[in-house]
Amino acid sequence: MNYIDQDLPEIYRNMSSEELDRRIQQAREKLGSDLVILGHHYQRDDVIKYADFRGDSLRLAKIGTGQKEAKYIVFCGVHFMAETAETLSEPGQTVFLPDLRAGCSMADMADIEEVEEAWEAIQEKFGDTVIPLTYVNSTAAVKAFVGKHGGTTCTSSNAHEVMAWAFARKKHVFFLPDQHLGRNTAYFKMGIPLEQMVIWDPVQGQFGDVQGPFNQMRMILWKGHCSVHQKFTPEQVRRVRERDPEMKVIVHPECSFDVVKLADDAGSTGYIIKKIGEAPAGSRWAIGTEVNLVQRLAQEHPEQHIELLSTTMCPCLTMNRIDRPHLLWTLESIIEGKPVHVMEVNDEIKHWSKIALDRMLTIK
Repeated sequence: MNYIDQDLPEIYRNMSSEELDRRIQQAREKLGSDLVILGHHYQRDDVIKYADFRGDSLRLAKIGTGQKEAKYIVFCGVHFMAETAETLSEPGQTVFLPDLRAGCSMADMADIEEVEEAWEAIQEKFGDTVIPLTYVNSTAAVKAFVGKHGGTTCTSSNAHEVMAWAFARKKHVFFLPDQHLGRNTAYFKMGIPLEQMVIWDPVQGQFGDVQGPFNQMRMILWKGHCSVHQKFTPEQVRRVRERDPEMKVIVHPECSFDVVKLADDAGSTGYIIKKIGEAPAGSRWAIGTEVNLVQRLAQEHPEQHIELLSTTMCPCLTMNRIDRPHLLWTLESIIEGKPVHVMEVNDEIKHWSKIALDRMLTIK
């Protein structure tokens, strides 16, 4: 779906920091229990401080719909997250994304038309032995495609369980859009060798090079990635080891295979937060994930030494499109009865994407 964001009115562009804070708080108080604001962990500090709940994308979508009194769900995240919240929302609830241009480069790498073309080629090559899985970091249209074809979605925290569910049903798994999460989960959690994985390149419209016999392939990986986690490198891990042998390296599984292999630990955003929260005072960590989260963890755990694995900043630029002016405009537009930035998913896509999400929620 191609949304065109309305231009931010000049009044909000020129507003002082103090006035933005004052008016956001006033709007929250006026809307009361009709409003719930959700903030993704990667969100900037001056916005996430207004979140009623923090979490990853799926947890927040479930929390939002669980707020039965809330008529308005304002999702401070990116496009696919708000789509998921809209898909799972209850009748009478409206979902908003404060800036509709806040997309996700990874989700954008899996265009639905390209996915359908890939599926035809995969079916021709492997027959009816393939089940599709998509990371929740994908568009509603891709989730709907997966739902229609008997597959489901996964998060970075449950990818192992979902992949095991898939392999219990079919011989091959078509995993999209993040090749790294698919590869790392298959290798480190499922014991599937790299020789049994093949890349599907949507730009070239063909399978990539394979390291083993094609008839032994088990994983078909979409050639997509996270622009933030792609920036972490094996060399950065080696530098940390040389500089401080006591430093532990923990990374997100969206990082490349070589980075995850060298790290001391890897896990979802929630896992990283939990691991740091349980670590002893004086422990030292280099974390390979989005910089807003790493800086927040450092502030919340001054008893530990926490730094970003990379020597350069790694913010999620699209996530950072959500700022206080857009948040305030969204809230005041609701109060005025002229809402902007409403998230809409058409009925058929909503139906099938909900099936995909619901399947995931039944997997233990």
